[in-house]
Amino acid sequence: MEKQIKRSYLLNILGVLFVFLLFVLLFENRVFGASTQYIKGICTTACYTIIMVASLNLVVGFMGEFSLGHAGFVSVGAYTSAIVSSALAGKGLPDLFLFLVALLAGGAAAGVTGILVGIPALRLRGDYLAIVTVAFAEIIRVCFCNFAITGGGKTMSGILKLSDFYWCYWIMAGCVAIMYMYVRSRFGRTVKAIREDYIAAAASGINVTYYKVMTFTVAAFFAGVGGGIYAHYMTAMIPTNFNFMYSAELLSEVIIGGTGSLTGSIIGAAFLSSLPEMTRQFSQYRMLVYSVILVLVMIFKPGGIFGTWEFSLTRIIKRLLGTKGNGGV
Repeated sequence: MEKQIKRSYLLNILGVLFVFLLFVLLFENRVFGASTQYIKGICTTACYTIIMVASLNLVVGFMGEFSLGHAGFVSVGAYTSAIVSSALAGKGLPDLFLFLVALLAGGAAAGVTGILVGIPALRLRGDYLAIVTVAFAEIIRVCFCNFAITGGGKTMSGILKLSDFYWCYWIMAGCVAIMYMYVRSRFGRTVKAIREDYIAAAASGINVTYYKVMTFTVAAFFAGVGGGIYAHYMTAMIPTNFNFMYSAELLSEVIIGGTGSLTGSIIGAAFLSSLPEMTRQFSQYRMLVYSVILVLVMIFKPGGIFGTWEFSLTRIIKRLLGTKGNGGV
């Protein structure tokens, strides 16, 4: 059994490496011509969006709680990482090291914020929790509008351009892998049990609040990391970028991809983050397009496109080998 798990991990690493090498081949040989840098930028956008959406799915899909304030954690991570990288700039540190330190600082700040918000808020459920998370995100946005260090309501510019696609790809892969292992761990199974029956889990002796706050903190941490990548890609931010509509956009990507499926989060985030770029001429109708897609998914696939299904390279290889061994039957 342990050998099978190791083989599965190795196959997944090789699969991730193959996709990375494919991107390198396409970009370095400028297969897309003059649009190569543009498409590379879209892929970078997809990387940090995947981290944000997958982290929100930990709360909405796996924990079963409704959060509408995820943009608040993203903004905390974005501004903290931007401040840290600006403070360390010019000290002779390698760009990659500086980038990782800034992302960890942003994730840590968002994680601490998640603890402070989660302890009182996660005693609530359903609509009440959604209202509290919306209020939290708005409080954070107003604070950033009044802090001089974050621009005081104006654009915070001059942020270092550190978000290279190749770095962001591996950071995204690492974040998703850690979130997947968390979901499959003892803690993740406990959180799923709480989602299925809150009262039965509490009656079984599970510290419900502890596990919910822990999952909420993990989700906030990775949202902060995604925000840090966002800040060092855009190089300029304004607090209004992280408003309620941004939280709703992330939530719609979770629901469309599938609540309880990290595969759905990856595919949904990659597609919907590139959609505004593909329809730039109709950018004012972006939320209308999201709404139409969301309505269609709710009608025909209420659990999302992927539901709770997860992609497995090992399973696919086993099926192919099984088909071959059975003479194509």
